[in-house]
Amino acid sequence: MIELIDTHCHLTEPPLVGQVDAVMQRARERGVVGVIAVSYDPSSWTAVAEAARHEGVWAAFGVHPWVAGGPDQMEGAVDRDALERALDGPRVVALGEVGLDFKIDGCDRERQLSALRLQLAVAAERDLPVSLHCRGAAEALLSLLDELGSRRLRGVVHAYSRSPELGRRFLDAGLHVGFAGTLTNPRARRALASSESLPLDRVVLETDAPSIALDGVERAQVEPAHVRDIAEALARLRGTSLSTIARSTTDNARRLFRLEGA
Repeated sequence: MIELIDTHCHLTEPPLVGQVDAVMQRARERGVVGVIAVSYDPSSWTAVAEAARHEGVWAAFGVHPWVAGGPDQMEGAVDRDALERALDGPRVVALGEVGLDFKIDGCDRERQLSALRLQLAVAAERDLPVSLHCRGAAEALLSLLDELGSRRLRGVVHAYSRSPELGRRFLDAGLHVGFAGTLTNPRARRALASSESLPLDRVVLETDAPSIALDGVERAQVEPAHVRDIAEALARLRGTSLSTIARSTTDNARRLFRLEGA
């Protein structure tokens, strides 16, 4: 029996919002036994907590770099006390989505760095894995990870699409990589090369629904059920079976996120 886990999905964003039961039913029909619902900003935390009441759904709370360091944010975008309270809730398995994005218009790099530094410290203190967004900021992210020193961080560089060489540096820092629908795009050369060569015991799967399209599937139509398509693509790329990919990536996700009952 094929069992898969979608380690990064925005269940509380349109068009998925309000459809968790139906989304999870379609996911289970394709072998998806678990979904991690990640948040975007404090206003989404309540909805994510509500989604995690459903069987097979777990929660991650954090402040996305577009919010923490976007052009419209003021100093102190991350309220540590509020974040800690959210992380104290039931079925919380990660801190996310957090990270750095130096490619957004009007971004404030220092605010992003400050917000991420705070959130990584919270994750390290709680021994929670992080779901990391990284765009145009790999060196800065690696430097922040170095700052943690002995407080080694667990987590995933989500929707990884960069080179194998950079991927290995993230693995050396103790992280996993998450592959999404980009693997179904034959033109995504760096992502495909990484998916073929990075060690399978450090790989997890995700949809990032509804944010990343699959080949032939518009991003607004993507949902957790499509993690099977991503697993099938990875199996083809690595010249192995779907069952091998499912077993390895699901075991990785269960171990990394300490998922009970998945």
